Amino acid sequence: MEQKNNAQHFLNLIQKSRKGKFKVYIGMSAGVGKTFRMLQEAHSLLKNGIDVKIGYIETHMRKETHELLFGLPVIPRRTIFYKGKELEELDVQAIINLRPEVVIVDELAHTNIEGSKNEKRWQDVLEILEAGINVISAVNIQHIESLNQDVKRITGIDVQERIPDNVLRLADEVVNIDLTSEDLIARLKEGKIYTADKIQTALTNFFKSEQILQLRELALKEVASQVVRKVENEVPKLQALKHEKLLACISSNDKTAKIVIRKAARLASYYNGMWYVLYVETPQESSTKIALDKQRHLINNFKLAVQLGAEVIKIENKNIADAILMTVEEKQITTVCIGKPHLNLFKVILSTTIFRRLLNRLSLSNVDLVILS
Repeated sequence: MEQKNNAQHFLNLIQKSRKGKFKVYIGMSAGVGKTFRMLQEAHSLLKNGIDVKIGYIETHMRKETHELLFGLPVIPRRTIFYKGKELEELDVQAIINLRPEVVIVDELAHTNIEGSKNEKRWQDVLEILEAGINVISAVNIQHIESLNQDVKRITGIDVQERIPDNVLRLADEVVNIDLTSEDLIARLKEGKIYTADKIQTALTNFFKSEQILQLRELALKEVASQVVRKVENEVPKLQALKHEKLLACISSNDKTAKIVIRKAARLASYYNGMWYVLYVETPQESSTKIALDKQRHLINNFKLAVQLGAEVIKIENKNIADAILMTVEEKQITTVCIGKPHLNLFKVILSTTIFRRLLNRLSLSNVDLVILS
């Protein structure tokens, strides 16, 4: 068994070395200079004899950015006819066939046109990386899946194009393109982000100083957590450290379950730990008794959890606290995450004397209990 594990570990190392390196430029909003920086880097690589090509770039006709395209080899885009219109997409197969050392692929969160091989551009990028080609890409902080509700709270916008947190965790390097809110608003007013007819609308809606500050904080925190993970993964450990394992407990309450899942994903990402999502099916919520809409929401939440990197555990048990304790012991959990008191799950636990036993057992076993709001 040990020999088999050693062989698998060596195989994983080989496969990892064959994959392309992945660099992501991240920013708090449009106009901070992500595309500009990618093109600058492309010129620098080209001067140093690196075979770099443009796979897909979106300059939004910004003069300074557009001018940087000159002198860079561009791989023609794939043309698709959709609903009577001729549209263009990234040509993944052409990139793989040409095999440049580095390819620039903008707009990581983009949704591909219907009929494309992959639904999302991040899936195209993973395919290119698997082919051993290095990729430089860019994304705005509001497109990170687990930050969806935070972004909605800050901006009032429910961002539809999102990338799973795991995609960012695959990156070998994440670079934050940072600007102060004053500098960003100045760039907007100077017409360096949008055309003149869109400036006032942008200032009234998205480009408010208080919103930019909060998005900037999210971007800085994200890159900081990436650095922590990189240090933990690459710096040799002088002594064995406690590896975090989180258990997010959800009920059939759709809204709160989503909050618990997304926040637990952020915690797991920050601590670079494994995490699980536990749903305890009580007799009152058996498949024959639970409403169809609740069943559908549960399935969608399980899918969200998997997409964010969790392992989903579903247990049938009339006692929720017992099921949690059993899972904590079995999976060697270090932190249990539950929703705040209005959660159905919490009410069930609170309404019994078992809640006291749950807290006592967790504290005795040095397991943290986090209540997420």
